[in-house]
Amino acid sequence: MNDFMRFGLFMSPLHPIGEDPNLLMRRDLGYAELADELNYDELWVGEHHSNGWATIGSPEIFLAAAAERTRRIKLATGVMALPYHHPYMAAARAAQLDHLTRGRFILGVGAGSLASDMHMLCVDPAEARRRTQESLETIVELLRGETVTRETDWFRLQDARIQHRSFEPGGFEITVSSASSPFGMRLAGRLGVNAMSHAAPPWGMVRAGHSLGMEKLAEQWGHLEAAAAEAGHTADRSTWRLTLPVHVAETREQALEDIYAGWLRQRNEYWAGTHGMPMGRSEVGARKAFEATIEAGGIIAGGVEDCVAAIHKLRDITGGFGCLLNSVTDWAGPERTRKSFDLFARYVAPRFKGSTKGLQESQSWVASQAATFQERFNAARTKAMATSAESQN
Repeated sequence: MNDFMRFGLFMSPLHPIGEDPNLLMRRDLGYAELADELNYDELWVGEHHSNGWATIGSPEIFLAAAAERTRRIKLATGVMALPYHHPYMAAARAAQLDHLTRGRFILGVGAGSLASDMHMLCVDPAEARRRTQESLETIVELLRGETVTRETDWFRLQDARIQHRSFEPGGFEITVSSASSPFGMRLAGRLGVNAMSHAAPPWGMVRAGHSLGMEKLAEQWGHLEAAAAEAGHTADRSTWRLTLPVHVAETREQALEDIYAGWLRQRNEYWAGTHGMPMGRSEVGARKAFEATIEAGGIIAGGVEDCVAAIHKLRDITGGFGCLLNSVTDWAGPERTRKSFDLFARYVAPRFKGSTKGLQESQSWVASQAATFQERFNAARTKAMATSAESQN
């Protein structure tokens, strides 16, 4: 794969409880408009139904609203939890969104991440992966225009077909979410669709000294590659997405100051207080875990050069990937978050997109020839002045 990279925003979204939820949705739609204006490539929005912090129950509805407010950015479900939906309805909604976005839609799917959602919907967590596989197999067939008859213990289809064909020839992209297990990567490889991996646990290190598991990312890609080869598909690293939090500020010190209090609140109130993650509440221990997570690359935070270096390091660890999705965390507050999006788009992304290469080459060329150009210019000016003086005489 080449050095070119795409960038996007991945919004669960997660917001601390206390703010008006309607205004939070409006803020998130504002982020979609800003991302489009700043030339981000993709926006991903998740599906959650409980816990108070995760506020979007239907990413499809959110993306339909975002589509009317944006022009070019691709819009993705990040992710649609397949065990919660009849696969025909999931495929039909995806086909409609493809048209509403005029070909800018990406169907991101996964098994679901909240045990509380599964409890409410009577989905056994032990069956979630099987349901995801059965659903995605069916969705792929439907979106290819096939007629499907299938019966499982949780859905039935008889002579089912999707009325809409894709907006663009060849259909729209399907991407499977993957965490630490090889399930998602193998499923993506076998079905010939793409993959999105969470590069590190969203809570970071439980305590300093623990591994984030990022050294296993290259192994994750290996699972997809092997499954694709067995199924006769070609695996392409440029389609692989990684997501993790990114925050850019004027300096590394400012970046850490921007996000630490929000990170600590999320750690204590969301991961430990709401989901019961076994995390100590010591301020000293938390600070050490925070700094260790950043040092290990589980959070990218700093000035422009810090972030550029961290992305290069991530590419080295993985062996290469095509798109980095910034997991939007609401740690820094709206003003500093928007500032981070802006700094990243203006100064970090160009280093991987090559958008300033021509300008740099032109500047270097002019600088290398400056003496020659200046000598010729001065000679021409001297000659012009002499000619003017002669004509006046």
